[in-house]
Amino acid sequence: MAEMMKAQVVKAPYQMEYTEVPIPEINDDEVLIKVKVCGICGSDWSIYTGKYAADKLPMITGHEFWGEIARVGKNARNLKVGDRVAVDICLTCGICYFCRRGDGLLCETFTQLGIHTDGGFAEYVKAPWKNCYKLPDELDDYTAAFVEPLTAVIHAAQRMDAKIGSSVAVIGCGLGILHGALAKARACAPVIVIGDDEARLATAKKLGADITININEVNDVVAEVKRITGGVGVDYVIEAVGTTQTYEQAFKMLRRGGKIEAFGIAAQGETAALEPYEFVLGEKKVSGSCAGIGNNWGEAITLLKYGIIDPRPMFSMAVPLAELETALKEIREKKNLVKVFVCPELKERVYF
Repeated sequence: MAEMMKAQVVKAPYQMEYTEVPIPEINDDEVLIKVKVCGICGSDWSIYTGKYAADKLPMITGHEFWGEIARVGKNARNLKVGDRVAVDICLTCGICYFCRRGDGLLCETFTQLGIHTDGGFAEYVKAPWKNCYKLPDELDDYTAAFVEPLTAVIHAAQRMDAKIGSSVAVIGCGLGILHGALAKARACAPVIVIGDDEARLATAKKLGADITININEVNDVVAEVKRITGGVGVDYVIEAVGTTQTYEQAFKMLRRGGKIEAFGIAAQGETAALEPYEFVLGEKKVSGSCAGIGNNWGEAITLLKYGIIDPRPMFSMAVPLAELETALKEIREKKNLVKVFVCPELKERVYF
C-alpha cells in the first residue's frame, strides 16, 4: 500500500482540495524532500484561477519551497538525509538546440516544479538531485524560502546589466520590491519604485529604494519620473506588473538609449503600443527575463547568507498547509500582505 501525505491539489480552476495523495516515488537520480516552507507567488493564483497552466491540472502547485532531504536516490552525490536544500525548479532536456547553447530557460521541453508539475504545497516533493543546493545555517526557515524568487530577480538584473550610478525605475510592488533592493545593491541611483499601496512602498524604502511613487497620488507617473530625472528619463526600467498600460508607461519614462527589462507577464495575446521610431532614432532597448536557473540559486543563497539582500521586511504571515486556499484569496483582498508562507508542519498562523 502506498505511503500517503497531505497536499493541496488544484483540481480545476477555482477548485482546490486539501487531501491525501501518495508520497512521490523517486528514481535513482532523484531525492525526496520533506517540505518545510513554501512561499505563495502570484503565479499560484494564476494557476488556481485557470489563467495559466490550466492544461496541467490537476496539480500540486507551489515553487518557492525548501526542505530537508528524506530519501536519496542511489546516483545522488554529496547529499544525505537531513540536508537542508533549495531546489532549482527548472527541468530541462539538456540536448535541444537551446539547451546546448546554454539557454535552458528556452528549452523545448521546459518544465518547472510547482508550475507545470507537482510542487511544494504538500508534505513532500521530489526533485532531481542535481537541482539541489545546500542551504547554510545562516538562513532562517523563512529567508530560505526566498531563494527561488531572488533567483528570478538576479537573472533579470544580469540580463539588464545596469551600470554603477545609473537610474532605475521599478514598476510594481510585489517582487518589484526585491528588484529595487538588488538595483540598490548594484550601486544604482536613484532607484525609484512605483506602486499603488503605501505599506508596500514603505517596505521598498526599507529595502533600499531612494524614491517611491504612489500612482494614486500623482496625475501622471511618467511625468513624475521625468521630473525626478531632470526631464531626461531613467536609464533602466524594470516592468514587474505585466499590463499593457504599465509596459507603455515603461517605454515612455525611459531615456533615449535606455533599456527596459520585461519581467511582468502579460496575458498571452495582449499587445502594447510602442513607437518603432523610438527604437531606431532613440536607440531604446528591451530584453526579457522569465525565471532564475542554474547558478542563480548559488548566487541567491550567497546574497541572503551575507545579508546583501534582507527580505525580512517583506514577511507578512505564515499559514498551515490546510489554509492555502484561504490565504490565496486574502492576498488578493489585502494589499498590505506582501509575502505569505505555507508551512506543512505549522498548526496555527504566525504573523511577522
